[in-house]
Amino acid sequence: MKKINSISITFAVILFTVALFNQSCKKANASPDADNSKYVLPDSLVRTLKFDTIQDCQITNTITISGKVSFNDDHVVKIYPMVSGVIQNMSVMLGDYVQKGQILAVIKSSEMAGYSNDLVNAESNLRVANKNMDATQDMFKSGLASQKDLLTAQAAQEQAQSELSRVKRVLHINGGNTNGDYVVRAPIAGFVVEKLATNDMSIRPDNSTNLFTISDLKSVWIIANVYESNISMVHLNDAVDVTTLSYPDKIFRGKVDKIMNVLDPTNKVMKVRIDLPNPGYLLKPEMFANVKITNEGNRTAKCISSSAIVFDHSQNYIMVYHSSSDIKIVPVEVINSIGDRTYISGDVKVGDKIIASQSILIYNALNN
Repeated sequence: MKKINSISITFAVILFTVALFNQSCKKANASPDADNSKYVLPDSLVRTLKFDTIQDCQITNTITISGKVSFNDDHVVKIYPMVSGVIQNMSVMLGDYVQKGQILAVIKSSEMAGYSNDLVNAESNLRVANKNMDATQDMFKSGLASQKDLLTAQAAQEQAQSELSRVKRVLHINGGNTNGDYVVRAPIAGFVVEKLATNDMSIRPDNSTNLFTISDLKSVWIIANVYESNISMVHLNDAVDVTTLSYPDKIFRGKVDKIMNVLDPTNKVMKVRIDLPNPGYLLKPEMFANVKITNEGNRTAKCISSSAIVFDHSQNYIMVYHSSSDIKIVPVEVINSIGDRTYISGDVKVGDKIIASQSILIYNALNN
């Protein structure tokens, strides 16, 4: 009986040992599986990623409004007829580029003929006055003329000289031509943006309509409309980005240089003027423009690269990177986005390193 009990005890000890061995094997096999369940970024992927650091930035406000390209009135010249007559020899068309001093048209004018006659008469009168002065001086030296005669001859000479100077100035103002023609010349270099004259058109003495308008178009104005709700967000010298239908991928940068501090009584908007350089003459007057005005506010917030944001299930997330095996998905609230920068709030701190490229790919891998 004792021998049977001894065998039973020995068999029980063997079973217990086998059970312990099996349990240890299960734990050993379970440990690698547990480690493999945690996602680790491959080194080859880490080397290609872009990272960003959370910063404390001043919040930038932006509004988008509509506008229209207009002439820069400081570089526009309207050309009016100085005399009446008939237009001939018009040599330019609408849209032509002209040089300063280039002839635009010729006006056959009776007024110019009159100015030419005045010049001839004034020159003749001055010659007579000069000869009379010379004769009077000789007579005065010989005692045949009095001091009064000499002073009278001198006054007549000065008057004739003054009249000649006046006629020359009038003729110069009106083109200086002595053949009865008024020559219309371009006062500045630029484009003919308005043409209201044709060959053989008669110009009346009381005509107040300009013949041409010339603009150099090296700079243009954008006249934009600001609604009442946005007036407080617009200031002088605010930075402006302008896009147009003609060049949707090109951004023209300028600034707000004038604010018209009155509201249009019809549509209740305030107009602002943006001064823009116009390289290559790409912007044409009357083009419609999309205007984005940007200015810095008085608040600060955490800001990151916009490419770091992942939107999923009605929530925005970023991924805070500590190491290739320690990446945390953190929900955040987006305050505002301006270009490639986004302002956020949430359980993150300034200085945290975040993943800023291939964000969706890594986000999905972490969740799986």
